[in-house]
Amino acid sequence: MSDERPDLRASDADRERVAEQLRDAMAEGRLDMTEFEERLDATYKARTYGELAPITRDLPSHEALEALEALDALDAKVSMVKRPGSDDPAAIDWAQRMGGEPTSTGAFAFWSGFSRKGGWTIGRVFTAFALWGGGEIDLREARFASRDVEIRCYTIMGGMQVIVPPEMDVVVKGFGIMGGFDDKATGVGTPGSPRVLVKGFALMGGVGVDRKLRRTEKLRLKEERRRERLERREERHELHRRRHEEE
Repeated sequence: MSDERPDLRASDADRERVAEQLRDAMAEGRLDMTEFEERLDATYKARTYGELAPITRDLPSHEALEALEALDALDAKVSMVKRPGSDDPAAIDWAQRMGGEPTSTGAFAFWSGFSRKGGWTIGRVFTAFALWGGGEIDLREARFASRDVEIRCYTIMGGMQVIVPPEMDVVVKGFGIMGGFDDKATGVGTPGSPRVLVKGFALMGGVGVDRKLRRTEKLRLKEERRRERLERREERHELHRRRHEEE
């Protein structure tokens, strides 16, 4: 939203773009329900760009989020290349995450948000619906009551995000109507992985399915990068020292 002409009148499309950013922020846990309702109310009351701009000033832009997602995707590819088999001690032991009673079989959000993440257990079928709201379904640390899982996502003027680890077998078959249903996460996983099917529709909203590293993997890669930087720095210092001695 431009701050150059704050006195210009905002259009319905401008207000809806801000509302969509707020729904995404709530689905990602950046806003709680109270903050979301307050900002959404201010959005639809706003008449100028100057009134709209402060509403999302502390939220990341779509461009910034896309850049972060691209970095996560690159890290995920690196992780898969470095750990292609189950003989790696850092690999997921899928057998240890199978079985148990589902702790949740569905979720509903109406002008609100929901989140399923951490060590929860997902059943064979999980159905999620969001109307003017948002939700997050994170499978990176989840257990699985069944090896075959079907996640049904339905959103109307809302946003929903499904997060899976790089090692998971995923198929996305949803569609969008004046909205989006992202299928870039479709792909095979490592041996023994659950088979996850994500389906449904997004009407004037969005459903994203993203492969992201587990926290332990992010820390591992960060430490590897730190060590590599230190090694390169030491090599440069050693090269400089040798040149100095030769002179």
